[in-house]
Amino acid sequence: MTMTEAATFDASIWQGRDDTGERGDVTRLFQVVQSADATTLSGAPALLGFACDAGVVRNHGRAGAAQGPREIRRALANVPAHGLSVLADAGDVTCDDGDLERAQAALGNSVCVLLDAGARPVVLGGGHEVAFGTYQGLRQHWQKQGWRGRLAVVNFDAHFDLRTSRPGNSGTPFDQIAEDCAAHGIDLTYCCLGVSRLSNTPALFDRADALHAHYVEDTDVQERHLDARMADLDAWLADADHVYLTIDMDVLAAAVAPGVSAPAAYGITLPVLEALVQRVCSTGKVRVADIAETNPEYDQDRRTVRVAARLAYHLLRRS
Repeated sequence: MTMTEAATFDASIWQGRDDTGERGDVTRLFQVVQSADATTLSGAPALLGFACDAGVVRNHGRAGAAQGPREIRRALANVPAHGLSVLADAGDVTCDDGDLERAQAALGNSVCVLLDAGARPVVLGGGHEVAFGTYQGLRQHWQKQGWRGRLAVVNFDAHFDLRTSRPGNSGTPFDQIAEDCAAHGIDLTYCCLGVSRLSNTPALFDRADALHAHYVEDTDVQERHLDARMADLDAWLADADHVYLTIDMDVLAAAVAPGVSAPAAYGITLPVLEALVQRVCSTGKVRVADIAETNPEYDQDRRTVRVAARLAYHLLRRS
């Protein structure tokens, strides 16, 4: 396997507690991780980082998410493997020069390589501009495979990220995806759960309506609504053939995820988010997933990084 030149594997991140003197299975993720270039990828979970927050900066947000991939890996390293026998790490695609479009294209190429090899990629952002890069890789793979059918994008996010201004930034990726799907004749269903009315203008709600998007505000994605939201996801994904799942950490309340580019004053809870993410994964239709907006610069006691690692672990184990 040959990744883009922008991607490098850093083995020094993967350090953890060695309990080999104990009885039973004490394997942790740092003990099963391998460079994507050195392992068979067919059917294997694979990490790929997008060390970029150029889109966040363009969108006037708090810089720092470029450090997200490294810190999420550090938090994952010591997690017990629980039967996960191999984890591929394809390194990071970086954006050191502000050329977001080049970085997104490089990310797309790397995602496509992983998908072509049969891997199950989880991309670690980075700002939510990661989404347009992740999608590009899925679409390239889609075209190679001659896929037909409907793509569902499921976004857990306080923001629609449907801004129509250009050049692209962390607030535009799903509008860019909608435009690209239209240009390539791909039927798209966009679903956004956890939307904050106080963080989205009426124009963004209008854009979501124009795209016939399914969305639920954060006030209606609480514990008492879980059964209804599960039913919504089942209905929305019933006619989808392929799913791209993306999680923006700012969908969580700031008390749970303080280290994000735009902290949520209300947000949803981790148990609700985790249950809904697992419901999406249970469809067996998720082709690629990513996690965005983990910002270690503003994290407290590594709370956000730990939550992102927990979510990443579930995504890596998806069927």
